[in-house]
Amino acid sequence: MALRDRHCMPTSATTRKLQAHEFAQFLAELPGWHIVDEHHLYKRYTFPDFASALAAVERIGGIAEAEGHHPDITLRWGEVELRIWTHVVNGLTENDFILAAKCDHAAYST
Repeated sequence: MALRDRHCMPTSATTRKLQAHEFAQFLAELPGWHIVDEHHLYKRYTFPDFASALAAVERIGGIAEAEGHHPDITLRWGEVELRIWTHVVNGLTENDFILAAKCDHAAYST
């Protein structure tokens, strides 16, 4: 099942953190995403104006609330940056890749 069609699962301190050798299988579905310091996912989206970028943030925020998993979001004129990781394990879990796929879909949908 595609990452975008899955849902984030509850996490705890015992949730398994992914290892670096596991990242590639998930990144294959996430064009433009980068892993920073084997700790978090990062992507920058561009838009033609502030209103479009803000609308994308609102859509992404709705998905984050529905999934119970929240990215760090930076909003600038014509630009949105996302950083995603699972705080409770201080690293990456499958949830992070699922949320990234859902954010990709939401970023440019209207």
